[in-house]
Amino acid sequence: MTETTYISIGSNLDEPRQQVIAAISELENIPNTNVITVSPWYCSSPMGPQDQPDYINGVAQLETTLDPQQLLQALQNIENTHHRKRQEHWGARTLDLDILLYGTQIVDQPDLQIPHPGLTTRNFVLLPLADIDPQLVLPNGTPHGIPLVTLLEICSSEGIVRLSPGDICGTTG
Repeated sequence: MTETTYISIGSNLDEPRQQVIAAISELENIPNTNVITVSPWYCSSPMGPQDQPDYINGVAQLETTLDPQQLLQALQNIENTHHRKRQEHWGARTLDLDILLYGTQIVDQPDLQIPHPGLTTRNFVLLPLADIDPQLVLPNGTPHGIPLVTLLEICSSEGIVRLSPGDICGTTG
């Protein structure tokens, strides 16, 4: 069965814009998976330690027949090809790919939580997600879920800037 899934994409090391653009091409090469659309890119302040560069973030919408664990493995393989180091929680990284949503499924496993646990509070995920599907409803275990527009109403836009083509993170114009 084909599921619609949303993947967050972020980088703040080793030419971040090239990292995220390359990641899109690599997402397109995951077996049994199609990239449907990609949000605009955003420049955002780091969430964790502040002694690191700003991030470039975006979201890709995919359709896949892979199950969530298979998709997670494919994403981690892509991160590994980008020399992702998992040394510091919320530390700088060459590439970060997270499954935000997988259809309406709720997954709670030691290595995978869907919806992503930080999804509802992170502007660098909510804003690009809204660019793709502003009418999206996030599953939360209730019959009606949480409308994305509700989360956007309480989401701060502090520390985030939508990039135009050619903008460098931290330099818009």
